[in-house]
Amino acid sequence: MLEGYAPGYAQDALSMMNTRTASDRAAFAQQLFTPGSRVLDLGCGQGSITKTLAPACHVIGVDIHHPLLPTGSTVDYVTATAYALPFATASLDVVFSHALFEHLTNPAAALTEIRRVLRPGGHLAISTSDWSRAKIRPRTANVDAALRGHYLLRRQNGGDPFSGRTIATKLATAGFTNITERTRYREDLTYRALATYIETRLAAALARPLTKDHDQLTSAARSAWSWTKSPAIGDFHQCWQELTATR
Repeated sequence: MLEGYAPGYAQDALSMMNTRTASDRAAFAQQLFTPGSRVLDLGCGQGSITKTLAPACHVIGVDIHHPLLPTGSTVDYVTATAYALPFATASLDVVFSHALFEHLTNPAAALTEIRRVLRPGGHLAISTSDWSRAKIRPRTANVDAALRGHYLLRRQNGGDPFSGRTIATKLATAGFTNITERTRYREDLTYRALATYIETRLAAALARPLTKDHDQLTSAARSAWSWTKSPAIGDFHQCWQELTATR
């Protein structure tokens, strides 16, 4: 299965990502960033979290796409994948990652590589989403059908929309210890914006060559379109699992 970034790089996705800040998304990891540490932000995107992640540390951002660097940035950015990090063994103190693992085809391989580059006693901090526990109200038949199509697209791109369910087990299997876990809910998008976000991506998927899932995606796209036209006022809070662990 090919691995891709399901949200894509349209303006709505970039705008959503660029509102994310270290003070919110990395608050659970701040105690790990001791002055002078070498800190990696894995899957840093455009660097909205990275730029203020750990001001007293040497911060390196890694993503498969090089970000648009802000003027005067003091962060080092490297283009690489989570499966082949360009760092020496045991050379990093902390690896932080937000909103990456739900998009990985092989999270176990990524965790093995993270464990390789962390020094003994180094720390990992991960935040990954779990759509199965997202709070979406009201949940009509059209909303549920649209969400099923959304989950299918995530899986077609090699990801796991329910990554937060199993990430703690994956950390333990990879050999990490002292695992702590907590759940956070955030309003990443409004209820109406979520409907449009899903409908847009389903429509784009249907514009590509036919797949065995075409009929299901077509039905989901119709439901998503109906959701966008609904006068219902609702709310959406994404479920994020935030974990820390020791190498």
